[in-house]
Amino acid sequence: MAFDYSLDFKIIDFRQHPELYRVGKGEQGVLLVEPYKSEILPYWRFKTPEIARESSEKIYEIFLDYLEKDDFVGADMARKFIQMGYTRSRRYANHKSGRKYKKNSEDSNSKKEILPYEVDPVKAESAAIFKAKWVEAKTNEKYQELLAKHKQMYELE
Repeated sequence: MAFDYSLDFKIIDFRQHPELYRVGKGEQGVLLVEPYKSEILPYWRFKTPEIARESSEKIYEIFLDYLEKDDFVGADMARKFIQMGYTRSRRYANHKSGRKYKKNSEDSNSKKEILPYEVDPVKAESAAIFKAKWVEAKTNEKYQELLAKHKQMYELE
């Protein structure tokens, strides 16, 4: 089931209402779902490999803590932050500005032009660090069990 962007994220506490949470695809909702966003975001960094390692390890600890508490929504949000650490650092590894597409002037209907790759090995290393933790999180046995249970209970459509 798709992530539901129609919810009033400013007032919903997803710890109290996990039935409203939808996994969606990839990183959908990562910066919306509270209180998890506020609990995880302060630790999300990827500027250097050292920072990425510290960040990914801390967020993975948070992920495991949520699993220990059978808090699927929290675990999924931590997994999404780890995934976002990978995708953002990968984008900066490929494009120095962090932008993938060239800004088009007036014509919004024209095809977006992808900026040339400018590989940054430091950001690429940060991406690899986050990717390893992301794979570890998404393949975690307990996470997989809670994911299946959440989908069975709440994502029936």
